[in-house]
Amino acid sequence: MSRLNVNPTRMELNKLKKKLQSARRGHKLLKDKRDELMRQFMILIRENNQLRKDVEQAITEADRYMSVAGSVMQREILETALLLPKQEVEIEVLTKNVMSVNVPEFRTFYKSDDKNFFSYGTAFTSTDLDGAVCALSEVFPKMIRLAEVEKTCQLMADEIEKTRRRVNALEYIMIPDYEETIRYITMKLSENERNTITSLMKVKDMVLKQKYNY
Repeated sequence: MSRLNVNPTRMELNKLKKKLQSARRGHKLLKDKRDELMRQFMILIRENNQLRKDVEQAITEADRYMSVAGSVMQREILETALLLPKQEVEIEVLTKNVMSVNVPEFRTFYKSDDKNFFSYGTAFTSTDLDGAVCALSEVFPKMIRLAEVEKTCQLMADEIEKTRRRVNALEYIMIPDYEETIRYITMKLSENERNTITSLMKVKDMVLKQKYNY
């Protein structure tokens, strides 16, 4: 806490009081913003953890299926079966505003409404390959959502840190400095007022002495 280098005048006092009022109002708004960001951040963190667990589990399962399929199928047949995908997906990247933070929003558009992702016949392929394709197709929406949530968490964490620094700067530096300077100017003005009154009383006494010769 330090005193600002300003002239101890009533005009400066009024200015500082207005700045202090604005700083306190800004401090409250920033604290509310920080608290709401933290609340939404914690919700997203929980969702992120669950999504990551589901995605890792599904990819592990798909990898296990694919390993078995690769061991029972000829390499050429396996590569031919996966050469031409049956379904295509487009991802549109949008943004939405969450507490003044622009976070990503991913939208997926499938080439067709056909939910059958198998681009090959089943006569010469292993059922383990079907399991791998099914596992990956089912987890794909979660992978997109996971990417969206992780990026959102990163952006919100940065904004929370910025907001926290601003709140601390107002709470521990700006507001105490304003309050200390206001106290100093108030005391200085009171002292000047007392000195002025004392001087006026002395002048009055001198005038009275001269007028009545005592």
